[in-house]
Amino acid sequence: MNISKQRYVAYFRVSTQKQGRSGLGLDAQKQAVCDFLQQFGGELVAEFMEVESGKRPDRPEFTKAADYAELSNATLLVAKLDRLSRDLHFVTSLQKRGIKFKLCDLPEIDNLTIHILAAMAEHEARMISVRTTQAMQEAIKRGVKMGNPLLAIQRNRDVSSANTKRITEQAQWQSKIIKVIEHLEQTENITTCKAIADELNNRGLQTARGGRFSVPIVSRIRRNAHA
Repeated sequence: MNISKQRYVAYFRVSTQKQGRSGLGLDAQKQAVCDFLQQFGGELVAEFMEVESGKRPDRPEFTKAADYAELSNATLLVAKLDRLSRDLHFVTSLQKRGIKFKLCDLPEIDNLTIHILAAMAEHEARMISVRTTQAMQEAIKRGVKMGNPLLAIQRNRDVSSANTKRITEQAQWQSKIIKVIEHLEQTENITTCKAIADELNNRGLQTARGGRFSVPIVSRIRRNAHA
């Protein structure tokens, strides 16, 4: 039986430019990743390093790492939870997108951590839902008409929302895959459409329709990105 090797995308973060230049903190994180892979096995398919405070919500390298992991069906690998974020948003966003992640220092605790943090958010969401339902019931008692009686007819006739959703999803995928291509160009000097298509296929990434990359597809992606 041919068992595919688990793929990992490493994300490193240091808090200051000085740490980024000196490697202070970064070396320890990289060593933790190396130790994890040596112990548990797997293939490191990409690395992303951020010089930014964990409190900042705008973390472009984190976005690239998460997108890469999602597109390649890989697991996001970080040395410690605080290198990922202390912000609930970053952790729950991975769960909502179905992106797996592991902590090098606590390799078995990731699912439990996600569950606990997500449960807190879900509890608040349920409370909001309860309050909304109660408000609607009170409005109905006062004689307020709820909903649109023509909604079902409009849904059957109007396909614009479906088209808008499809276009939006295509644009989101385009934005993610071009970051991966730029990463290959900048860090691995892979520049031709043929080489990029081969590398994307080798790393398990798929097109927006779930197929394999080809030269025309890569060429069209790059052309659209610079249009």
